Amino acid sequence: MKMVIGGAYQGKLAYARNTWKDAGKLLDGAVCSWEELKDCGIVCHLEEFIRRGLADGLPMRELPEYFKKENPDVILVCREIGYGIVPMDAFEREYREAVGRICTQLAAMSDEVHRVVCGIGTVIK
Repeated sequence: MKMVIGGAYQGKLAYARNTWKDAGKLLDGAVCSWEELKDCGIVCHLEEFIRRGLADGLPMRELPEYFKKENPDVILVCREIGYGIVPMDAFEREYREAVGRICTQLAAMSDEVHRVVCGIGTVIK
């Protein structure tokens, strides 16, 4: 498993596609299903997949183990959402915390973690 993280509009997906040219099928976390996660190469917008799952009451804390078991070679692209002012809305706080906790687990399981700023990637693990 590999992760690419960074702020919004920093070139994370382009970096991932350029770094791992033969990664395989690309999925968008904003619209894909759990089943589709099994056989894809790259999942972009992982944070949006987590948001949808929380809104639908799905067991999102199981996501790291799911990837480890079902698709251990996946490349995960996720926007960092934990900076700035803490939201007043309870769901937004829950979502922000869930993304942080899930990404912490995924990063621990990953072989590599890259952080992208202005299109430039730095290997942090």
